[in-house]
Amino acid sequence: MPQKKSEQTAREDHDVIVIGAGAGGMMAAGRAAEAGARVLLLEKMKQPGKKILLSGKTRCNLSNVKDLKGFIAMFGDNGPFLYRAFHHFPRENLLNLLSAYGVETKVERGGRIFPVSDRAEDVVFALCLFMEKFQVELRTGIRVEGIETRKGHVTGVQTGEGYFPSKSVVLATGGATYPMTGSTGDGYRMVSSLGHSIVKLRPALVPLIVAETDLAASMQGVSLKNVRMTAFACPSDQIDLSRIPGFETGRGIRSRKRPSAVIESRQGEMMMTHFGLGGPITLLMSLSIVDALAKGPVSVSIDLKPALDVKQLHERLQRDFNASGKRTFRRIMANLVPHKMVDPLTRLAGVEGDRAASQITSRERAAIVMAMKSLRFTIKSPLPLSRAIVTAGGISLKEIDPKTMASLKVAGLYFCGEVMDIDADTGGYNLQAAFSTGWLAGESAARHALFEPHQPQKEPNG
Repeated sequence: MPQKKSEQTAREDHDVIVIGAGAGGMMAAGRAAEAGARVLLLEKMKQPGKKILLSGKTRCNLSNVKDLKGFIAMFGDNGPFLYRAFHHFPRENLLNLLSAYGVETKVERGGRIFPVSDRAEDVVFALCLFMEKFQVELRTGIRVEGIETRKGHVTGVQTGEGYFPSKSVVLATGGATYPMTGSTGDGYRMVSSLGHSIVKLRPALVPLIVAETDLAASMQGVSLKNVRMTAFACPSDQIDLSRIPGFETGRGIRSRKRPSAVIESRQGEMMMTHFGLGGPITLLMSLSIVDALAKGPVSVSIDLKPALDVKQLHERLQRDFNASGKRTFRRIMANLVPHKMVDPLTRLAGVEGDRAASQITSRERAAIVMAMKSLRFTIKSPLPLSRAIVTAGGISLKEIDPKTMASLKVAGLYFCGEVMDIDADTGGYNLQAAFSTGWLAGESAARHALFEPHQPQKEPNG
């Protein structure tokens, strides 16, 4: 771990102060020090890298093998802002840096990159070694209360333990998710007071609460594979199945223009919960759904058998009925859907599960086909922001120089990571963005501190 210095030494001037010891903050601190700056890293938690330790289910999905164009696409409309950061510190540089400090990596499904050890703590330790090599001073358990300026220039930071002068400041406080890791939205308050605009914060990569909670709860714990979920900007009784595209559509997917009323449509895995919907495709679609909810009602249609069209599923049921006419409808359904979904689906279709298959009418068969091809829920809301994986929104990118991560409002102030209005889907993209923007912000902050003319420093408590 970087050495903690005495109180007297710690209060000496620093060239760069980094606020927040997460992925972006540690990278920024290490790079600024490597560039020759005297760096102080302040973290309000008792140890650095708390959120890294939780990432990838404690395995740390730190990047992805996608090419640059694919990476940018995963960040939606704000993706182009990251071109310079990803070009300046690409995935290869990150993996080489981690390897130099003992962390070898591997590629898994979906191009996700993890440490070979499957230990997120190894990544945190490597970043600490990087900072230690270049003599970053780390102080934990210190809450920064504000960034001090004079005549539009950074002069230092005010903390619960006093004032720390500095020529440059890197804000790396993260978003407002996982508050137990220290991401409580402090950075937004700090920069708002300096004149920066904050794009509305919303939960991203978050489970969704449905209005039909009894139906969802009756299927709680069911994990569904290879299903298709389509979100519509309308009430559930107005869903038009003919509008479902014949292709997946959503952020990061290169596809044709989606039909009107369709928000996103994805195929993959999901899970039923006691409050609604969770699992991979739910999380991936959640931000688009959250944004659509601000404009009106949203509902989803879940196709449990996307490999079969309506006619084919009718024929499959009829074959099963003909082959096993004496078996109960419930037993035949158990061969088509998870056991816990049988009774809820038969109730939705208005069919008694104990009836013999030979007694099921064509109209009833059509009803059960529709229940399997379009299991519908009305989206009520996402889980709270604190329960989301990523914070959408943040410091407006219009007020940040993408070439340096510098504030366009305050000289000597730099940003990195989730505190900015950037977010992506799961797969290692968000961590790579934190590392890349952190590297660029730290390098830029050091250059500003070491080579730019500066305003007189603000006196403590002045």
